[in-house]
Amino acid sequence: MADAKLFAGHRIKRLRSHDSMAPVRREIERWKNHYADLDGQAEELADELRLGAGDLYGAIAERLRARHQLTIRILPPDVMPDRLRRLDLHARQLQLSEMLDQASRTFQVGFQLAQIEAKPEIEALIAGAGFVDRLSERFYHRHLASYFAAALMMPYSRFLKACETSGYDLELLQRRFGAGFEQVAHRLTTLQRVGERGLPFFMIRIDRAGRSSKRYAGASSAALVEANVRCPLWNIHHAFDRPGDIYRQLVELEDGSRWFTLARAVRPLSRTPSGVTAEFVVGLGLSAELATPLAMAKGMNLIEGEATPIGLGCRQCTRMNCPQRSAPPIGRAILVSDREHAITPFAFAGD
Repeated sequence: MADAKLFAGHRIKRLRSHDSMAPVRREIERWKNHYADLDGQAEELADELRLGAGDLYGAIAERLRARHQLTIRILPPDVMPDRLRRLDLHARQLQLSEMLDQASRTFQVGFQLAQIEAKPEIEALIAGAGFVDRLSERFYHRHLASYFAAALMMPYSRFLKACETSGYDLELLQRRFGAGFEQVAHRLTTLQRVGERGLPFFMIRIDRAGRSSKRYAGASSAALVEANVRCPLWNIHHAFDRPGDIYRQLVELEDGSRWFTLARAVRPLSRTPSGVTAEFVVGLGLSAELATPLAMAKGMNLIEGEATPIGLGCRQCTRMNCPQRSAPPIGRAILVSDREHAITPFAFAGD
């Protein structure tokens, strides 16, 4: 009985966590994942830090030390086996795992600086969201502090200019701003400053089971982000096969909309005490009609060229004769015949 109650308690906590994320996602999408005040403040601070030092990580570390009496300490995995960052207020230390690469270290110290120097702006955004539970507020706080840290690493105007002059070259952007692939991908979804807009990208991060752990539609309004499952014909799944390579694809949904997508596998530089490492694929995309400026889209006929027909998951997809179908579509009569064997075991009636 005690075990059953414990299991039920854990299940309730998981359900609450899931339910708490839904309003956070809605709030992020309501803002189209662009927060002008945070962006402006981070941009001013980034310019100030650049004047003092060329090394952003060192400049942030020095600001934390001089203004906020916080020192940075890098700890080995055996001392901090299950944490990447820990704030020890008693010792006045921000402790970071040595498993973090330089881009991740810069992000983590930027995150800490956001919690101190952008606190009023972050708290105002949280209050304005009107969440009904504390867990949603904490998730949103983490998102906003992360947003500020990324904006500090990739200041809006400089980043947008680099995007436009390089054809949104992802590898060049990584090197120029000392950021990781996932950090750059997320930043691309935020470029919606009035009078200074970037291309409206969406981003999604999936694991090998196809489950999404991050998804931002931004200003793209992409149904590919909102779908709870993904079509196996979308090559985002193939990116696990060749880590480091960027996969590109032109896809077409049933409504006729075309999307140019990019995908690359990423592996966080952390592991559990048992040695398990995580791996994900980060997918980026935007409407094909807007993708012409992209360096990765060169040589492709985005409007009339051949596109892979995909759906929003088998249960939502009504494409006939798909050999990859794993379930029948909702609301269609299933056809079963002893005299024939169709391409798919789930043949169904058309309109």
